[in-house]
Amino acid sequence: MSDLPSDPIGAAWLAQAYELRPIGRMPVHSQIGGRRATQIRDHDRLETYQEAMRPAPEPAAHLQFHLRHEVPHLEFLSRLFAKTGPAFVQAWIDAEPTGQYARRAAFLYEWLSGHSLQVPARLGGNYADAIDDGKLIAASADRIVKVPRWRINDNLPGTRYFCPTIVKTDATIQAMALDVPQLFQRLADEFGEDLLQRAAVWMTLRESRASFAIEGEADRASRIERFAEVMARRTGHGDSPLNDTALTQLQSEILGKRTTLSHFGLRQSPVFVGETVHYQDVVHYVAPPADDVAAMLEGLRVFLERTQGQSPVMRAAVAAFGFVYIHPLADGNGRVHRFLINDTLRRDDAVPEPVILPVSAVITDDSGERRNYDRVLDEISKPLMQEASEHITFTPRHATYPDGVVSNFEFNGNEQIRPLWRYLDLGPHVVYLSNIVKRTLTEQMREQSRYLRSHGRARLALKEVVEMPDQQADRVLRSIEQNKGELSNALAKQMPVLSEPGVWAEIIEAVSQAFQEDLPTDSHILDRHRAPRYP
Repeated sequence: MSDLPSDPIGAAWLAQAYELRPIGRMPVHSQIGGRRATQIRDHDRLETYQEAMRPAPEPAAHLQFHLRHEVPHLEFLSRLFAKTGPAFVQAWIDAEPTGQYARRAAFLYEWLSGHSLQVPARLGGNYADAIDDGKLIAASADRIVKVPRWRINDNLPGTRYFCPTIVKTDATIQAMALDVPQLFQRLADEFGEDLLQRAAVWMTLRESRASFAIEGEADRASRIERFAEVMARRTGHGDSPLNDTALTQLQSEILGKRTTLSHFGLRQSPVFVGETVHYQDVVHYVAPPADDVAAMLEGLRVFLERTQGQSPVMRAAVAAFGFVYIHPLADGNGRVHRFLINDTLRRDDAVPEPVILPVSAVITDDSGERRNYDRVLDEISKPLMQEASEHITFTPRHATYPDGVVSNFEFNGNEQIRPLWRYLDLGPHVVYLSNIVKRTLTEQMREQSRYLRSHGRARLALKEVVEMPDQQADRVLRSIEQNKGELSNALAKQMPVLSEPGVWAEIIEAVSQAFQEDLPTDSHILDRHRAPRYP
């Protein structure tokens, strides 16, 4: 408990009094000091209040301070109520049956614990929101549910089994304000709708190829093409991919028929994310137990249903990263995770059909962004593993699970980790994805569109020199790029006209002029943006 203030109040007082330590970081710590002050630190905010603000030395008073002056922390509250039981909340609501904070505490106790309190006969007061939507992402106004039992507006965006939180900070507010349709329209104004439509196939293949590169499988052509086809056909169409049936179909189409799995859909086995180093299993993340997955996935579906109309980037980040932390499948979680980014943006009308944003390409093309991707995943996995590692066992005997997975991995820390799995802080993930989407639209897609425009001009210029079908023209352009302007023997043999005096030089001059206007100075642009070709 050394990270707590020296004279704590609010949640820090409760943590000290009940020896609680949430795994996820608390966004606010409060203390008593000589003068009122706010200190912004790396991962939290330290608020100092004068003596007059000190709550009475009892849990109800400090919980009220937490709900009123701090940012409610669902993981912490879940652990608090599990430790204290209902007694102090029941006594509080009995003493203050019309008080909004007592009613909020009673509602949150029942919502988080699944246990019931006794409702006082004299309960009253105006309806109050369960959480402050000025501090946290809450349900959209038209999705709020009134709860007469406690006279509370249930504006929690998820369910008790899965309700990710996004704290409203300067960084998350700015990230959520990203206007994706406006950025796309600027591209359309610059390059034209027709060119962007033609680029859609290339962008889809590029996203698929980069998605596999993130997983270290960049050379699997058939799998890349299969995933690209699935993205093109399913993004934004049909039932939500988080629907059980739709998710099963999506997984089967992504993986194909050649798989060791005997069951598609929600996994029926324990799973971890890791690697083998020198014959030793290294675990980077432990996923929730299989029995929890269905309810957690339903919580993610509810979050997306209850936040409709809010920031598409925020919703895409929660869909994608919430999914990958739940890890509901035995295989294919990473690809579905990245598929959900485009699927959510499409369903929210942020990106028009058939465009697929090559967000994975931004990650793989920039080593700094790849490190940032790993770091943002570590926002949850690293503190989780600090608590989970002692509960991991690799047994001598392997078990075969109903979904076909054979594993000797065992984990007996579910009760300790479950509150974190359920109430993830995904604020950093929203900030990260917003930056990636912005870079995709202002850099990656602009470069690719510029290349495609130049390629189109070069094809026309080439055909002014020598008449040929588009397919042959593209073959010539690829050869120019690959052979640094030299006429290859293979191409000369296929098209003898290219060897006639002056023809090749005229072609090179025409193509060079076509590319000169648009081609960026980055020498890697050709490699990054030419149409993918596979053997």
